[in-house]
Amino acid sequence: MPLCALALATLTPAPESLGETLPTAAVAPFALLLLAIALLPLVAGHWWEHNKNRAIVSFGLGGAFVAWLLAAHGHAAHHALHEAALDYVSFIALLGSLYVISGGIYIKGSLAGTPLSNVSLLSIGAVLANLIGTTGASMVLIRPLLRANQSRVKKQHIVIFFIFVVSNCGGMLTPLGDPPLFLGFLKGVPFEWTLALWKEWLAVNGALLLLFFFVDSFVIDAEEKARPGAQLEEALKHEPLRIEGGLNILFLLGVVLVILGKGQGWGNGGETWPFGLQEGLMAGLGFLGYATTKRDTRAANKFTFAPILEVAILFAGIFATMVAPLAILNARGAELGIDAPWKYYWASGMLSSFLDNAPTYLTFAATACGQLGVAAEGSRYLAEFLAKGPEAVSILTAISCGAVMMGANTYIGNGPNFMVKAIAEENGVKMPSFFGYMGWSVAILIPIFVGITFLFFL
Repeated sequence: MPLCALALATLTPAPESLGETLPTAAVAPFALLLLAIALLPLVAGHWWEHNKNRAIVSFGLGGAFVAWLLAAHGHAAHHALHEAALDYVSFIALLGSLYVISGGIYIKGSLAGTPLSNVSLLSIGAVLANLIGTTGASMVLIRPLLRANQSRVKKQHIVIFFIFVVSNCGGMLTPLGDPPLFLGFLKGVPFEWTLALWKEWLAVNGALLLLFFFVDSFVIDAEEKARPGAQLEEALKHEPLRIEGGLNILFLLGVVLVILGKGQGWGNGGETWPFGLQEGLMAGLGFLGYATTKRDTRAANKFTFAPILEVAILFAGIFATMVAPLAILNARGAELGIDAPWKYYWASGMLSSFLDNAPTYLTFAATACGQLGVAAEGSRYLAEFLAKGPEAVSILTAISCGAVMMGANTYIGNGPNFMVKAIAEENGVKMPSFFGYMGWSVAILIPIFVGITFLFFL
């Protein structure tokens, strides 16, 4: 390089990142979308229940934000939005394939809708979530749980605890369990590393299952007193279980193998697959699942596309508008003074409650890497970070637990939450509003998370 060019390159300041140049007000569209999701079901419930009206709000806010961002920030905005679009496609491909395939698995018969039986099913879900993901486990088990409790009057709490355990806190032991851990796996975290989270997994799920047993027992006892001789007798009725649409289990296994194959770089020299291959394979498996399942089987499951369409519509706006808060956090996160495992646990957890927990995980992982002198670049930087020793391990453990556990705090914290809510409502269960659900999470989850903090992160 000529001397003058070298001098010019040295004197030229590095271009600012998008997060450094965005004004704080850029988070307003994201905040407005969250408020719409929270408030419109309360003030305009009949209007909001139609997906076309949800699309007006989601696409309207998302589209306006995208247009402004591109006009105001050019190339940097284009790159960030491109990455967000790819993440959204991958997100919907995973959730959509699991939803369609699992919708063809009909567990005929029913369990008894008793507290002990319900706890057993939630426990199975907490384990299954690590094998086929929180989305897969949620979609396979929510309908049998609803049928088992069909005769009961108060069922809202059963679905809420199902979201807490099966849709979120259960999926902590493998990278297949929850999207944040899968992204960590893609960035160099060893596949078996998450098994070391078994103590945190056991503590949080054990506490939730024990509390659920007492709550469910109290509810059914109260109903039994109100309806003598009816409630418990009906709940105890059950039919032998058998599975229809068993071929879909193989398709679910196929989705798991696709996820593992991308992470391990099968057929690509150990490098992650190019975009589109994983998504195309998942779409193909979803199509096969739909095409090979009898119409009667899906009808028995009360399967419709409405829940996954609701998720796709709302999360399109969420993924677009959350570009701003994530970019700002990524650029200025070090200014927040997060420098200890317990701080990482709560920071990643609180943001995962309202932002998608997968990019939130990567944002705080990148912040932690910077503090220990590891560049958050390439496909293996988290392996280099973990090699820094016990401090790095403690921090990544806190980030992992916060992102996975606290995705249960709101309906939008994790993809399966919304789908379980929609399926429950299709089956006649009146679910709480956005803020009503948060009332449950604040009362039940936050005290447990405080206990987890004292047990593991202080």
